[in-house]
Amino acid sequence: FALSKSRHEGELAHAVAILDSLVANGYEHQADCLYGSAVAYYLLGDFARSRAIAEMILRSRGGRHDLASQLHTASIVSKEQRDRKQAAAALGGTVAVAAIGVACLLGGRKR
Repeated sequence: FALSKSRHEGELAHAVAILDSLVANGYEHQADCLYGSAVAYYLLGDFARSRAIAEMILRSRGGRHDLASQLHTASIVSKEQRDRKQAAAALGGTVAVAAIGVACLLGGRKR
């Protein structure tokens, strides 16, 4: 479970493999294993998978799992923030290319 909070991508992937294996083999503390996997996916930047697992935990617990609830919300917010940053970067790149094109056109007319 401690590996699911690592800062190293390889350790996070290993944690997911171990925890998913425990769940598949009927380990007694399934919600804890699922939560660990959700945390690891969140730290890996896979917010959609983290959110899906958090939702699964909440459904199985009747919405009564504070940590899963917080992780679910954090996954949604983080994905929205990443999507906004990607859209802004794409727009910025388009504007830069357009500015270069205009500069080339204007520069070509002065000759």
